[in-house]
Amino acid sequence: MTFLDAIILGIVEGLTEYLPVSSTAHLLIAQRLLGIEQTDQSNAFAIVIQAGAILAVLGVYRIRVRDMIMGFLGKNPEGLKLAINLIVAFLPAAVFGLLFDDKIEELLFGPWPIVIAWTVGAIVILATGKWQAKREGFGIESMTWKHALMIGFIQCLAMWPGTSRSLATIMGGLLAGLSLVAAVEFSFLLGVITLGAATAYKTLQHGPTMLTAYGPEALIVGVMASWFSAVLAVRWMVTWLSKHGLGVFAWWRLAAAVVVVVMILTGSM
Repeated sequence: MTFLDAIILGIVEGLTEYLPVSSTAHLLIAQRLLGIEQTDQSNAFAIVIQAGAILAVLGVYRIRVRDMIMGFLGKNPEGLKLAINLIVAFLPAAVFGLLFDDKIEELLFGPWPIVIAWTVGAIVILATGKWQAKREGFGIESMTWKHALMIGFIQCLAMWPGTSRSLATIMGGLLAGLSLVAAVEFSFLLGVITLGAATAYKTLQHGPTMLTAYGPEALIVGVMASWFSAVLAVRWMVTWLSKHGLGVFAWWRLAAAVVVVVMILTGSM
């Protein structure tokens, strides 16, 4: 893997991690286009560079993060409530991830499963567009642990590459009754825990062999590119959703699916 490969993968990761378009799918396709063989090491690299995206959200939502820390210190009840809700929402993915991680990579980490997931996700966004626009919903402060658990189970759908963790958790938040803005914020914060756990797991599992294969320099470059592009993506998405809905991401997903299908049929992939 060259430094340019690492930068490209980092940018792809950062730009797509928190948008409802599936960063995993984009990374798998990008790796194929760059000629990077799909191995445990390459899959681990794609996940570990998520550290940059995690740092981006910690910076953008630093006030929420501070409130949660103060909550654990007994000085902010609302912050503690949010932290507990995030932990509850994370638990289903943690359990299912440990049980089915290897099987998911074996069966679903390919172009056709990604195309199917991209398409289904786009249909869901378009089909629920009017419903999203009409509803108001409640803020993140009004969430209960039951709402969080519901979002957590829906997040498990995102283990299928192409589904998008962000899309699953945003739609889960809307179904739980959150406003769109609140659902997006909770999705971003939940991503810090979910992605952090996945990063730590893959680092422990394949970290040494990954570093041997690609070197620490490529990893550092990938993380930095991921951080920078994720900051831009998160800030843009928050601004965009204050005036628009999720519809643009449905067309993004459909366009990506069509491109991949054409590449498969023409033998380019």
